[in-house]
Amino acid sequence: MLIVALTGNYGMGKTTVLEMFKDLGAATLKTDEVVGELLKDAAVLKTVRREFGAGVFWGDKDLNREKLSSIVFRDSAKRDVLEKILHPLVFEKIEEFLKGMVNKVAGKGVVIIEIPLLFEKGYTEMFSKNIVVYADEETALKRLQESGITRDNAMMRLNAQMPIKEKVKRADFVIDNSGPLEHTRAQVIEIYHKLLED
Repeated sequence: MLIVALTGNYGMGKTTVLEMFKDLGAATLKTDEVVGELLKDAAVLKTVRREFGAGVFWGDKDLNREKLSSIVFRDSAKRDVLEKILHPLVFEKIEEFLKGMVNKVAGKGVVIIEIPLLFEKGYTEMFSKNIVVYADEETALKRLQESGITRDNAMMRLNAQMPIKEKVKRADFVIDNSGPLEHTRAQVIEIYHKLLED
């Protein structure tokens, strides 16, 4: 079983690329979805409330994720606090997922896990290979604005991440997602076949 990390920066198309790998037969896990589930967990929410206060909640229960995001993307110390709460739990879920995959893929398949902060947090050694999804910043910003995210909000998130050019330098494989989806899909197919050979 080959365990591969998929990363990139905000708005550059990681989810789109992950779905393409899934369509080809790879087992996939989207850590943003794992985080979404964790942020509904009562024990996690209790810790978030203790660290960030009642102001990041709608009333007694529901987390105001937009408010929390606006805090952590403006303040790296607060971002570290949230990551220390969530990341160990995310990796527990990844371990569970991989244990379940061992039998399903009989040791011969490709597992691709989307990890947004792969390089920032030094998680590369946990994976056999890594793939970086790249798009030029203006293309990413345009796509994000089309999906309803303000340019300021998008820039705030992009500035909190390692520059994409640095990630490209560290990549085993790079997928340019600046152009048409057909161009992206052709790159995904080529890389998937190389991963299967490995």
